[in-house]
Amino acid sequence: MTCIQKHIPVMLDEVLENLAVQEGGVYVDATFGNGGYTQAILQKANCKVISVDRDPTVLPRAHELKEKYQNRFEFKSGCFSELSNLVHEPVDGVVFDIGVSSMQIDEAERGFSFSKEGRLDMRMSRSGLSAYDIVNSYEKDDLANILYQFGEEKKSRQIAQKIVDARQEKPIETTTELAEIIYSVLHKKKGQIDPATRTFQALRIAVNDELEQLTIGIKAAAELLKPNGRLVVVDFHSLEDRIVKNFFKENTPAKTHISRYAENPEIKQKTFSFSSKVITPTQKEISENPRAHSAKLRFAIKSKGAQND
Repeated sequence: MTCIQKHIPVMLDEVLENLAVQEGGVYVDATFGNGGYTQAILQKANCKVISVDRDPTVLPRAHELKEKYQNRFEFKSGCFSELSNLVHEPVDGVVFDIGVSSMQIDEAERGFSFSKEGRLDMRMSRSGLSAYDIVNSYEKDDLANILYQFGEEKKSRQIAQKIVDARQEKPIETTTELAEIIYSVLHKKKGQIDPATRTFQALRIAVNDELEQLTIGIKAAAELLKPNGRLVVVDFHSLEDRIVKNFFKENTPAKTHISRYAENPEIKQKTFSFSSKVITPTQKEISENPRAHSAKLRFAIKSKGAQND
């Protein structure tokens, strides 16, 4: 299968509006996935999109868009933390959709979902350290720290101990085996978030080094932007959002009550001239696409005086 049509890009209208897609512009889709943002940008204006993804399973979809849009579309295999090496021209906008895609979750063999039985994997690039490796080889304290730091799991030490106990009998091989271990500590309650969610999130973040990748990636994106270029980030949980919020805050001048006719010298010293407050999806979108319920969008505009490296 080259394309999973039920994948719906989250907050698409808001992304296009705040990316401010223009004729002749050059844009980067730093998290290509199923190409939802990429195709929408290409349809919005006669522009060029450079898309990046480390997941090799997206290549058929990338080939599909290349055939359709020819020289208006370019695909780069790699992590978005490598943007400075992958993209070699100033751009008018960059968009990120952070986290696991619905296609990856839907494929049981990728090991992202506790509701679908598959081998513990969770590697977006399909190479390197897997969730199986972490679960079956890390010391108890290291496991607990991952669950607490990346999943904000309050019962991290109890879950880590149960994992260590279980793997002494046999390796923990599947998503459902791990989920059952978690349920022995945290019982399912109707109407509440599945208790395995935080542990699976933590392992996925650790396997893919997601927070460090995000920190490096948004900095690289900011450097690629032309003056007045826009950086748009959609994220799905508090750890990601804190990184984006702080990066924008640290690199945008504080609001001061000065004449709009006067130049603000601080703007020239900051990467961005403006950064938005958080934007959340509409209730209509959430009802149509449950994945959107935790989404948050932030965007920033590069200063006119900022120079590309």
